[in-house]
Amino acid sequence: MTLQPPPAEELDELEDLCVELAREAGRLIVDERPPDLGVARTKSTATDIVTVMDQRAQDLLRTRIQRARPHDGFLGEEEGGVAARSEITWVVDPIDGTVNYLYGIPAYAVSVAATVGDPTTDGAWAPVAGAVVNPVTGELFHARQGGGAWLRTSGGPGRRLRLGEPPTLALALAGTGFGYEAARRRWQARVLGDVLPQVRDIRRIGSAALDICAVAAGTLDCYFERGLNPWDMAAAWVVVTEAGGVFSGLDGHGPGDRMVVAGAPGLHAELEAVLSAAAERAGQE
Repeated sequence: MTLQPPPAEELDELEDLCVELAREAGRLIVDERPPDLGVARTKSTATDIVTVMDQRAQDLLRTRIQRARPHDGFLGEEEGGVAARSEITWVVDPIDGTVNYLYGIPAYAVSVAATVGDPTTDGAWAPVAGAVVNPVTGELFHARQGGGAWLRTSGGPGRRLRLGEPPTLALALAGTGFGYEAARRRWQARVLGDVLPQVRDIRRIGSAALDICAVAAGTLDCYFERGLNPWDMAAAWVVVTEAGGVFSGLDGHGPGDRMVVAGAPGLHAELEAVLSAAAERAGQE
C-alpha cells in the first residue's frame, strides 16, 4: 500500500508540533509526579498498569492537538480517541515505560507521532513525523519524512543521526521487550532462547520507543519485539528509518503486533531471518 505524505511545509509544521507537545507532556509527568504515585487501574492483566499521570498526560496531548489541528484524528494508549476528518491521525503514548515510571527508573518517554493511513490496521499506515523525549535525561529524538533524524539534549546542540556500518549479528547488541500476558511471555522466552546464542548480548530497557530510538543513535545495534501497539512504535519508527535503518515485521509484513524488527539494512536482514525461524519453531502463543 502506498501512503501519500503531506507536502514538505506541512511536514515541518507537524515535526515542530510533535517536538513541542512531547516536551510539554514530558515536563508534566516529571514536575507533577505525585510522591505517592500508584496504580490507577489495570488493562490486559494485573501487571499492565495505568497511573493517573498516564491519563493526565494523554488528556493534555489530545487537548493541545485538537486546538492546533481540529480536523486531525487522535489515537492514544489510554481512553479518549478521536476519529480523523483529515489525512492525519496523531498516535501518542503519554508514558512509554509506565512500570519504569512507577518504580522511578529513569527510562521512560513521551512519544508523539503524526501518521497517515489507518493506524489500527497493520500495514495500512505509516508515521510521517514524530518525537520521543526522555524527560529525565532530556534526550529528545525527532524526525519527519525526508528531513533526517535528530537527537537533542538539554542545553546542547542537535546531532543528526545516521546509522553506520553495522556489526554482524554475532557481534550485535540487541534490544527487546516482553508482554504482560503469561502466554505471550512464554512464547517470547522460546524465541529469545533461539536468538540469544546468536548475538553479542540482549538488553531489556523497558521502553520500546527509547529502544527503537537507541538503534537510530547507535547505542543498540538492533531491536525486536512481539506485541507492540501503534503508540509504542509510531514516533520511533520514523526516527529509525530517517536515520537509515529498516523497520518492519517478519516475512514481508509491515511492523505490527506479530513482530517488529529494527536495524541497519544488512543486520536487519540477518536478524529477521533468525526471528522468522525462531517464531516458526516457537509455534502459536
